[in-house]
Amino acid sequence: MNPSTNHLPGRVPIWRPEQEPLPPGLTEEDRPALEQTKKWEGYTGMVMESCATKTVLAGGAGFGIGAFFSLMSASFAYEDPLLRAQSQAGMNTTQKAGQVFREMGRGMWTSGKGFGKVGALFAGIECVIESYRAKNDIYNSVTSGFIAGGVLARNSGPKAAVGGGLAFAAFSAVIDLLFIRRETPDDD
Repeated sequence: MNPSTNHLPGRVPIWRPEQEPLPPGLTEEDRPALEQTKKWEGYTGMVMESCATKTVLAGGAGFGIGAFFSLMSASFAYEDPLLRAQSQAGMNTTQKAGQVFREMGRGMWTSGKGFGKVGALFAGIECVIESYRAKNDIYNSVTSGFIAGGVLARNSGPKAAVGGGLAFAAFSAVIDLLFIRRETPDDD
């Protein structure tokens, strides 16, 4: 601190690195551990803000949600007892249960892969756009929704790619407006 400016109001204290005041309850012996913790918090923050981490986490969460949805819908797959009796004729109970679980597993894997692909694609594109623009607003999610929808529908032709992009962009905008961008009114 500069002694010649101590009398001025609104002064901001400037401390040399590793000489900042310690939080209450810590002593000078705790300073190295505190500095190490701050350093690792910085590393963790950088990793969690990276586009690769966001993409992997969104893909993993999408895979889990897709597998869960498939597991829940699998209970409706065996609703016809006549069809079930024809497909499982001559099997004992253990074989029938094994067949049901294999089919459920295949459905969970397929649905999980699809949801994971969509989640990873959308999150990765949105993160890249957000990093490029250096803003976090609705335009990021709408643009990434358009690009992701177009990429997902690319094999069906250009008209389907544009339609898929528009549909995904509209869906992203609705989700963003209804669930994410909750602006609180200013009570002045």
